Amino acid sequence: QVQLQESGGGLVQPGGSLRLSCVASGNIFSINNMGWYRQAPGKQRELVAVIAAHSTNYADSVKGRFTISRDNAKNAAYLQMNSLQPEDTAMYYCRADVYTATDLRGYWGQGTQVTVSS
Repeated sequence: QVQLQESGGGLVQPGGSLRLSCVASGNIFSINNMGWYRQAPGKQRELVAVIAAHSTNYADSVKGRFTISRDNAKNAAYLQMNSLQPEDTAMYYCRADVYTATDLRGYWGQGTQVTVSS
């Protein structure tokens, strides 16, 4: 009913930048919070950044380097990642809390891989 599609991942050198995109589609009435999570091999999934209507919150490890934004008209969220480090290597997942015709539910994208290596 609702799908999230991430894009923008890839291989970058330390100090480089990437911009991730997440677009929601389907039977969407409205979207509340949107966020980005990441999971590295052998580690648990962790919150990277979340954005509400006007407020944002970041993990301490990315604060000052990453910026989350959204475009409500496009049902989209973005994650600008600067000064990337090898420790940022992970699968990045988009999450959206979506109101449909029936309920409020959280949805996950399939993930996009970010690899930081020289």
